[in-house]
Amino acid sequence: MKGRSSEAARTAAHLARNAVDCLPRGALEERIAQGRPLRVKLGLDPTAPDIHLGHTVVLTKLREFQDAGHTVVLIVGDYTARVGDPSGRSVARPVLSGAQIDENAETYRRQAGKILRTDAQLEVRRNAEWLDMEMEDFFRLARHPTVAQLLERDDFAKRFAAAEPISLLELLYPVLQGYDSVCVEADVELGGTDQTFNLLMGRSIQQAYGQEPQVVLTVPLLTGIDGVQKMSKSFGNHIGVTEPPEEMYGKTMRIPDEQIAPWFSLLLGQEQPAGAGPRDAKRALARALVTRFHGEAAAAEAEAAFDRIFITHQLPAEIEEAVVSAQNGAVHLPAVIADVFGRSRSEARRMLAQGGVKLDGETLAAEPLDLPAAALDGRVLQLGKRHFRRLRIAA
Repeated sequence: MKGRSSEAARTAAHLARNAVDCLPRGALEERIAQGRPLRVKLGLDPTAPDIHLGHTVVLTKLREFQDAGHTVVLIVGDYTARVGDPSGRSVARPVLSGAQIDENAETYRRQAGKILRTDAQLEVRRNAEWLDMEMEDFFRLARHPTVAQLLERDDFAKRFAAAEPISLLELLYPVLQGYDSVCVEADVELGGTDQTFNLLMGRSIQQAYGQEPQVVLTVPLLTGIDGVQKMSKSFGNHIGVTEPPEEMYGKTMRIPDEQIAPWFSLLLGQEQPAGAGPRDAKRALARALVTRFHGEAAAAEAEAAFDRIFITHQLPAEIEEAVVSAQNGAVHLPAVIADVFGRSRSEARRMLAQGGVKLDGETLAAEPLDLPAAALDGRVLQLGKRHFRRLRIAA
């Protein structure tokens, strides 16, 4: 018995390493000592089409539980996404259409397989399975938490004190997430530190339904490439796990120097290379990340492309062609930039004014905006530092 207890303690310590909190203290060790595969839950709301590197921090921890012989339950929150997680928000999240959520949910299922093993120890569930419930079942659920309990949440408390609106739907979000734990009978739930309230609510809801409350394990949040806010698509500071190798490499090279060590630790489980300067350390980090998601050959090509553009200032070896139409022998440059690079015309004009648009390596002036079509045919239009298109004028 003592041997089993010691082994459970070692396993629990291993699984909880690098975590911020494992609550309540000693509970994970007790669950492991039961000698059965645990059900370890992670919920992700498909509010954006891609899983980004920030998600991989908690997904990697989930994989560790999977490798230790436990069953991982990945919940794609297609119903909770309709509510919008208020964690860390000062205003309500925008509402997505059902079609957008369904499309994003399918993407999450595919991309999670880049980190998790897709075998019998993985369950992928949608919480529409149980949250599309009868009103009588909803009344039973809503009877347990109190308004006072929900308003203890930090972001709700701040908004309430500032007389800012909080919708009833937002108040229900932690309750619905907690009910997920009931329906999948979670032993452990993982999440970022911004999810602590929601995860603890899961314990409360489970207890109300007669289940043993889950263990709560939180992991650090990855700061985005801006070095300021947590990585999030809504903040525009993310790197998607399916982004092209050159994009992934180039974006990684943009992170602030003080984020190098945390990125090595959280994304690779390694220490920053000793004695390496910031530039070399970032290159090593970028190579490792591209290798992880695209392979060694892609990483080598991405690094060569980065060097070609930023070190020797050459054009990329391969440049995608874009066909543009002319009117009366001329093209309107903001319209071309908008069509070719997917930007707005106002943003195109702003980048022209800031010197951010080049033609065959030469900076284009802000005026004139209408150029002869023949002068653009076959030439390379560059937006910013990493976006290139070879223009072809439609016949």
